[in-house]
Amino acid sequence: MKPLKLYLLSFLIVITSVYSCSIAKYIPDNERLYTGATIKIVNDSIIEQEQNLKAELETVLRPEPNSKFLGMYPGVYFFYKTQKENPGFINRWLFKQIGEKPVYQSDVETYEVEDVLLNKLENNGFFYSSASSNFEEKELEASVTYKVNIASPYRMEKYKTDSLPLPIKDPIQNAVSETKLTKSMRFDLSNLKLERQRIDARLKTKGYYNFNSDFLIFEADTNQYANKRFDLFLTLKKEVPKRSTVPYKIKQINIFPDHDLKDSIALEPRRFHNKDYLQNPLFFKPKYLDPFITLEEGQLYNPQVSKNTARRLSSIGAYKFVNIQYKEIDSILTDSMGFLVTNIYLSPLTKRAVRAELQAVTKSNNFAGPNLALTFSNRNLFKGGETFNLTANVGYETQIASGENAGLSSLELGLNGELIFPRVISPFKINNNFFEYSVPKTKTGLGVNYLSRSKLYELLSGTATFGYSWNANRYINYDVNPISVNYTRLSNTTEEFEDILDDNPFLRRSFDQQFISGLTMSFTYNGMVDTGSPFQFFLNTTLDVAGNSISLFDKEETAGAPNTFLGLEYAQYAKADIDLRFHFNFGNKKEQTLATRLFAGYGLAYGNSDVLPFIKQYFSGGPYSVRAFRIRSLGPGTYDEDSDPNSDGTFFDQTGNIRFEANAEYRFPMFSYFKGAIFADAGNIWNSKANPAFNGEDKFTSNFINELGMGAGIGLRIDVQGFVIRFDLAAPFHDPSLPQGQRFDFRVDEPVLNFAIGYPF
Repeated sequence: MKPLKLYLLSFLIVITSVYSCSIAKYIPDNERLYTGATIKIVNDSIIEQEQNLKAELETVLRPEPNSKFLGMYPGVYFFYKTQKENPGFINRWLFKQIGEKPVYQSDVETYEVEDVLLNKLENNGFFYSSASSNFEEKELEASVTYKVNIASPYRMEKYKTDSLPLPIKDPIQNAVSETKLTKSMRFDLSNLKLERQRIDARLKTKGYYNFNSDFLIFEADTNQYANKRFDLFLTLKKEVPKRSTVPYKIKQINIFPDHDLKDSIALEPRRFHNKDYLQNPLFFKPKYLDPFITLEEGQLYNPQVSKNTARRLSSIGAYKFVNIQYKEIDSILTDSMGFLVTNIYLSPLTKRAVRAELQAVTKSNNFAGPNLALTFSNRNLFKGGETFNLTANVGYETQIASGENAGLSSLELGLNGELIFPRVISPFKINNNFFEYSVPKTKTGLGVNYLSRSKLYELLSGTATFGYSWNANRYINYDVNPISVNYTRLSNTTEEFEDILDDNPFLRRSFDQQFISGLTMSFTYNGMVDTGSPFQFFLNTTLDVAGNSISLFDKEETAGAPNTFLGLEYAQYAKADIDLRFHFNFGNKKEQTLATRLFAGYGLAYGNSDVLPFIKQYFSGGPYSVRAFRIRSLGPGTYDEDSDPNSDGTFFDQTGNIRFEANAEYRFPMFSYFKGAIFADAGNIWNSKANPAFNGEDKFTSNFINELGMGAGIGLRIDVQGFVIRFDLAAPFHDPSLPQGQRFDFRVDEPVLNFAIGYPF
């Protein structure tokens, strides 16, 4: 039963418990309410997987009885109430939500169910079985028991082909030789259907464009045996069209890179790599489009190759629709071969687009304000499928709390450009045949950001990236950035901020490392793409290594001081993360989900660094982390900012180089686009080397389990076709910043409201 119905039924218990516990007075004379059916199996031999067979038989029991809740029939009750002359608004509304028409004993046609049960048994090889039924009647209710006497099943002795025409004979025989049907296997119609589909799929890959699984027919011969054995023969039905028994080759490939359904202008083809490109004017250069097309002239028709081509073309990012059509050339059809013309119609996306995003930001240090981002996109920029994105953002935050820090503000300006090439750009040649599933993309990025915090500092940062991204298959994705450069320059620091840095040498060192250059790699396995699967698994691992190559060219300007490159102190570290997620989907329509997540990360500063750069450190708390704690407010370790006399709450984000988190969430539908959740989170951050600014409370030890911040809460999600607006209300029940013995306290009177876009994991 759907969760919404359960809520409504719970409500009904309160308001109708006095008079809805019985519907006896509404049941018509000479009628009984049908309460369901059971199946009793009687057999003269051992049945393999008897429970599975019984479950299959139960699927045909008709009709379904009315839903029952705590011994009552609320759905039927409100049906009866609406039959009154003036049922009232509440009764009509409740009937619309959970009402059910009553099912009576007279609605049950037992002889029809018996016939269907026997048909099911025959489909499973149990021929010459029998079925009977018997009603169990009470004063106002009736149920039925179906008794099935199951005979011993028929089993297969041999399986072979019979009377097949050329040229299809050999490929069918080859497919049969790889069958999963085995000797002594029980006759099973569902297995025979799967066998036909398997052979049909195999024939399609061999060029049999017009073949259909319905053309295959099985014949069973029991005359050779007296012990319920049979020989199985596979052949073609009579009058199968000749064109269905010959393979087809691709004679010609026509590609329309700028297809418009309204455009019927005849175009002159341009020949490139044995394909005809039809476009006027030039929209997409054939030399860049050709690697995405795995179809070739002279190739046997193969739907898998066709799907692969469609998927690769869709991944370019320049097309809205990819439509591959085949047309038979009847004039050159022979008894042994047919020919096809392949037309690939590509409908482009709008070349230029602008997207605006407006966010309201709140942070743990009581900063709040708006953030506006504008993104301009230009697709197919150089007629090779390139995508250029330019994003400008402006954000303003102000300290909304009262006190000495009230009125502090923060201004952030940013300009970031991204240019994506749907191909490999490399100083050395890479064989595209290695990337069979998809063509890698080359991604380049360049950005600059300016941050000004009043009464504290100004920070100018620049980033540059160059790397590759590709899908190895449907589940696996790789991201490799051999060039990843970050530059930061701290300026206009106030005396107040200098005092903060003097009190926190770790923080000063994290800002001193102005130059970061290294390599980043990411591996993702995403089993969530199987939306219908009850078990879904996700794995993401990332590796970030910086400073090793630069160390070959650095120099020591001052003895004992960190080395520099081009006059800039550079960072040297290695950082690795792992993100594991598991979803269990259950319920009638897999609408309910138990989602779990485990995250662990560690960063090691070495060589030229003794602390990770500030922008590379971990934080905990917030809408995508431990939701009972505000963003960046949890940890490190048992540190309590509120009790630290040296903390003024101006901007400190509590960070560390170790992070561990675990989350669990139960998700369920409510009504329409609204979904609910119940969740629990645990996590924290630590430092592998104690930071004196945190009074030694931040160091990672073997006692880390007792230092986890824990919280639980409820959530509301508005899910419109995958676009999710999320509200989560959570409260802590284990706060590591409190003294031992006081940490377990479910502070429901101090909830934290999280607003976010998308699911947390």
